[in-house]
Amino acid sequence: MQFVVHIGMDTSAKAIILEQCAKNRSYQDADIRGFRPACGECLPDGPEVIASEVSMKAVRKRIAVEGVEVIFSRDAGRYVCDYTYYLSLHHGNGYAALIHVPRLSLWFPARLLGKALQVIIQDMLEELRKPELEASFAENSTVAIPAQGNQLGDCSFREN
Repeated sequence: MQFVVHIGMDTSAKAIILEQCAKNRSYQDADIRGFRPACGECLPDGPEVIASEVSMKAVRKRIAVEGVEVIFSRDAGRYVCDYTYYLSLHHGNGYAALIHVPRLSLWFPARLLGKALQVIIQDMLEELRKPELEASFAENSTVAIPAQGNQLGDCSFREN
């Protein structure tokens, strides 16, 4: 089992948004390349909603990054991020996450975004290591390990 984290930019967001679930229907807008799902749905006869195995509400409550607001959402919209998230949740049996981030700016620089994402993703990985989820997740998982001495919060990766 692998855990996939998607990062999508929401140009209207003023906070980092942890998306709990993705919806199958009502896709009307085309993506940047003109792709639009047939009949406005991700998977014909797929479940209406698929939720992540990670409790985004619990992650939101546990984490804190100075200068960053983090919020919880149950509606990722109906655009390429939600479409991709739905398919990841479906094919990954719920082991995926979608984090919407605001546009980089003077009040939200890349350094702060990197730190916030590091804290959030580390918390998600720790939640997946809880005894009730660990057995199903441990096989073939990829773990992010913070690189020593790197102040930008880059991660190195190792295979379990």
